[in-house]
This record gives sequence, C-alpha cells and structure tokens, in this order.
Amino acid sequence: MTSPMRFRLCLGLGLFACLAPPLSLPVPATAQTYGYQPANPRAAQERREREAAQKGSVIVAEPYGPSESLRQARAMTSALGRLKPERKGVVDVYVVAVGMDSDGVFGRETAEAARVLGSRYDAEGRVIVMANGKGANGTASDPVVPDGNPDHLAQALGHVAEVMNKQEDVLALFITTHGHWNTGLNYRDGERAGGNIAPARLAALLNEAGIKNRLVILSACFSGIFVPALQNESTITLTAASAEKPSFGCRAENDWTFFGDALMNQALRQPVPLPDAFAQARSLITKWEVASRLDPSSPQIDLGPQAIAWMDKIDAKVPKVAGQPKGMPAFGAPPPPPEKAKPAPFLTKP
Repeated sequence: MTSPMRFRLCLGLGLFACLAPPLSLPVPATAQTYGYQPANPRAAQERREREAAQKGSVIVAEPYGPSESLRQARAMTSALGRLKPERKGVVDVYVVAVGMDSDGVFGRETAEAARVLGSRYDAEGRVIVMANGKGANGTASDPVVPDGNPDHLAQALGHVAEVMNKQEDVLALFITTHGHWNTGLNYRDGERAGGNIAPARLAALLNEAGIKNRLVILSACFSGIFVPALQNESTITLTAASAEKPSFGCRAENDWTFFGDALMNQALRQPVPLPDAFAQARSLITKWEVASRLDPSSPQIDLGPQAIAWMDKIDAKVPKVAGQPKGMPAFGAPPPPPEKAKPAPFLTKP
C-alpha cells in the first residue's frame, strides 16, 4: 500500500516513484514542499485588485453623507439639464471637462480648459465641468461644480450621447489628474475616495455611449498608455506624456500643469488648426523641460483617418483673433521634482 507520504511524492516524481519498492527511492529533502500549502486570502485579493485596476477601474470610497449626497445629485442634475440640444446641419461640439484629483491645480485647469474649448469650438451651452476639491469655482448663479468622479463621468457621457447627433457631432473630453504607468488615470477625492480609470475602462465608457467622433485630451503622467485602447478611425487622442514618461507642473498651488498651460492656455487660444496647436504646445513643453533639466515627457497625438473630416469642420469655428493666456504660468518658478509612479493607495506591490 502506498503511504500518504509516497502519494504526495507522486505529484512531483511521477508514477514510477509510487510503484518502486519502499526503500528503493530515498525521500528527497524538499519533499515537504509538495504538501498542501494554505492559500493567502489577502494576497489573492490584492492580485484581483491589481488585475481589475489594469483592466478597468477600482474605486474605494466612503459614501457621501445625506447633505452632500443631495448637493451632488442637484449639481449633476443642473449640469446635465443645462446642455443645449444639437443643431440640425451644424457639427456641434460637446465639451466634458473633468478634474479627477482634489489637488487645486486640477480643478483650476479643468475650469479654464472648459472655457477654452467652449470658446474655440462655439460650444456655449454644451459644456459640462466636473472637478474634485475647490479648484473649479462655479458661477454665482450655480456655485456647485459636481465632483469629478467616475460615476459622474459615465452619467455625463450618457447624457451627451442622448442630446447630440452621435454620427455628426463631436465629443471633446478633457481629463486632468495624476497618472500611473500601469493603472491609468488616478481618481482621488481628498481622504474620502480613491481609485483609477484604466485605458480599457475609458474606452468601454466611450464605446457604450455610442459617440462616434471623439477628441480626447488627457493631462496626466504616463497618459500615453491610453492611446492604443482609444484608437479608432474617428478618434483624436492627445496626451501629456508617452506611456513611459511622467509629465510636470502638477503642484497643488499651480493654475496649470505644463501640458495644460502649453496646449489649453496658449496654443489652443491661437487661430490655428488642432495639429499645429499641438505641435506648438509640444515645442513649448520641450523648451521648459530642457530649461528645467527634466527628462522629456514626450506628449503624444494620434489622429484617426476619418477624424480629419470632422476636425476640419470644428477648426473652422476657431475665432480669428487669438485669446490671452489666463492664470499663473506653469513654467517660471522652480518646478517640483517629477511625479513618481506610485500605485493607488489601495493597491500593493506584487
């Protein structure tokens, strides 16, 4: 009869070992490693969280209290309710601007970027602003800006898809936040909530909304990882950095990041086509990085072949007179050190 010890050895040594005489094969010193190893529930949970973060999104949040929950619901209802419907025969642009981190720089960048895109593309009444923290200030008549969280982003995309002509009009989506080389765009609302939106998740949101023509602008470290996931024939994607590089200027006290200042605050205020504006912004960022002795962030642009047609139509809306930059420039004061690639707080290293 085969002993329990010899049966366990069959797993590693094969059938021949089990059939051999009991004394013909010495038990190897490592035999105990073939025994049952209890699973580590915490490690398994951490692995599932990492996989989910890479493929979609993981959000850890303390629920709003009753008053804040009602305030957010009213703010979102108001923001969506103000959107004007599409105009027949006109290629309308709908702007969705989101600051997904509560550091003040992202809220301020979100609010002004929304104004720039709204003015450039004749989108008055077709702009939604959402931001965490106090950086994005509302108007006197509507002082509450909805939080820039993933649920609100999904609601905004769904509502825009309802009021626009999805085959003709254009979505201009601007998101600014910290970024991570592996998990994508960071989401943080102070100490209340944190998480991420991965490339696969953002692509899924856009695809499920059914919006064909998309201009996606991502101001975040490592945001180039979104380019492959967002690529299609009618999408244009602009990112602050390549998939391997951080971007700069994200001190909480700033009004702009490097990318936001160069592209939104300066280049897109000029009466030039979008690709030319991006080239101007990239050149300006390179100049700032060289002067600051920073590694190049390598901003990216990806143009779908069918996007050229709608891009030319919306570029025809650009004002003929250049606008003036607003806020404190991102370059000038000594820049902060590069943002380090850190996992979201709920993720641990493998």
